[in-house]
Amino acid sequence: MTVRNGRPETGTGRMDGPGPTAEATGGASGTGTAPRSTPRTDTVASVVGQWRAVHAGLDTGPMEVIGRINRCSALLQQAEDAPLRRAGLSRAEFDLLGALRRTGHELTPGELARETFSSGAAVTKRLKRLTETGLVERRTDTRDRRVAHLRLTDAGRDLVDGILPEQLAYEKTVLSALAPDGQEELSDLLAVLLNGLEGHLGGLRA
Repeated sequence: MTVRNGRPETGTGRMDGPGPTAEATGGASGTGTAPRSTPRTDTVASVVGQWRAVHAGLDTGPMEVIGRINRCSALLQQAEDAPLRRAGLSRAEFDLLGALRRTGHELTPGELARETFSSGAAVTKRLKRLTETGLVERRTDTRDRRVAHLRLTDAGRDLVDGILPEQLAYEKTVLSALAPDGQEELSDLLAVLLNGLEGHLGGLRA
């Protein structure tokens, strides 16, 4: 099965050669697991092995997926943050600047919080620094002075546009362990997972 645009698709094209053997598909009943041609040797595999030694019958499938997502996320963020550190920005601050740039219009602090999945208090703190450094400017609503509208200054727009190509180059480098078709496949699978999590966990948070 492949996944495209966040939806699984069943392949119907012709396969050259004989179909998969019972051994490759886990036996005639289909309840087994196909043997791995290459043992997994990453850090999560080590953790999983330790848990299996403690609980021999433990189903570590979810741990193997989520553990690797979390580990990759931490390592990728470290790499991606290098250009930001050189620009004197944190990842969270760049997310705010990026939200203002990509939406192309003014946003309120509440809207920025939703765009960046942040708390209102965190956004307020970050905006204070970004306005003090001249990257964001604030406009008070003419009808309700309690409401503020934020937008990028020229300096803020130039900074985002200057950093973005470097960010993408870093991301391309850190993903180079995967071939382009592997990156597309992973992106599609993660889209399915993300859609499921946003629908399920988002409802639980509400």
